[in-house]
Amino acid sequence: MRDDADDGGGQASRRRGQGELESQVLAAVGRAPGPVTAGWVQEHIGGGIAYTTVMTILTRLHAKGAVERERVGRSFEWTAVADEAGLAALRMRKVLDAEADREAVLASFVTALTPGDERLLRDLLAQASEQGEG
Repeated sequence: MRDDADDGGGQASRRRGQGELESQVLAAVGRAPGPVTAGWVQEHIGGGIAYTTVMTILTRLHAKGAVERERVGRSFEWTAVADEAGLAALRMRKVLDAEADREAVLASFVTALTPGDERLLRDLLAQASEQGEG
């Protein structure tokens, strides 16, 4: 697979990795001062992204629960409800929900963690447990 593509003007442009454009759109909506239109997002992510592409990404983010939309006139205004970490967590839950043996998937995930990540996960689980008790 090539790392770049002709942008139509003879210039090579870097191809985005899977999920990179989604992350850029979510970050732009998250930085917004309030609800924004797809046109606003298009202007703020740069890179000559087509309006229809921005709309597709926003619609996918909406389906994943990462953004909310409200109809305003004939279009929508978008608001972030999850940041990039929240979006990654949604993806992880979706993968986990698709598997029949949750215990095996979680066990495999945990055993592959670095010692530092394992400590972090233990600390986060302890914090969540403490918050659930209070």
